[in-house]
Amino acid sequence: MSKKSKPVSSDDFQDAIELMFFAYRDFIADPDTILAAHDFGRAHHRVLHFVAGSPGISIADLLEILRVTKQSLARVLRELIDANYIEQRIGANDRRKRLLFLTSKGSALHEKLLAPQEARFEAVLEAIGPEAFAQWKKTMRLMINRQDRENVDNLITSSRAARDTHTE
Repeated sequence: MSKKSKPVSSDDFQDAIELMFFAYRDFIADPDTILAAHDFGRAHHRVLHFVAGSPGISIADLLEILRVTKQSLARVLRELIDANYIEQRIGANDRRKRLLFLTSKGSALHEKLLAPQEARFEAVLEAIGPEAFAQWKKTMRLMINRQDRENVDNLITSSRAARDTHTE
């Protein structure tokens, strides 16, 4: 911290916490509305998001990412499979594995959920510029538990590669 900068106080941290809560509330509001029209909730959104980013993800890997119980995931997954948003396939190398993929219907819903969130980020980027946006991403990464950061970095990298493959 430079000598000229104001020291950060507990009030500043509490302000940041409140901003995080309100930002999350508004960031998730548009997808919540879209999900409600399908009788889905945030758990469905998270499953769609991570299956989209990691086509062929195993249920075990999805459980590790989401940190939910098998029972909780099973209910949500069953609803998404029954409604034809997700397809479950048997692993080619290990027939005990169940691998998850979005169907075309699931991809369409995922894109619809992403659109308002991407629009928010486009508006933020326009307001603050690429350097501040990059700093914000660095800040968000540092909010992740230290022991999880490498796994999250790897997940983001593989998700980006899956998007690149999908758009080619």
